[in-house]
Amino acid sequence: MNELKVNGIYKHFKGDYYLVEDICIHSETKEKYVLYRALYGDTGLYIRPYDMFLSEVDHAKYPNVEQKYRFELQNIESKNK
Repeated sequence: MNELKVNGIYKHFKGDYYLVEDICIHSETKEKYVLYRALYGDTGLYIRPYDMFLSEVDHAKYPNVEQKYRFELQNIESKNK
């Protein structure tokens, strides 16, 4: 299963990068959501259901995508070692 890391940087299968800011809980349904920010353009803030954020790419719809999951955690190393 794909993992979720708050403050992690994720790559969307279409190529852009996002920062996961937090996990939110719907006050009435108790459904979990992921709050994340675009790391490009106007750096918009978005929310998506937790399970959808961690879901696999629909390879029938997107057959040329190599990434397994919709969003994948990136391991970004510091240049200052």
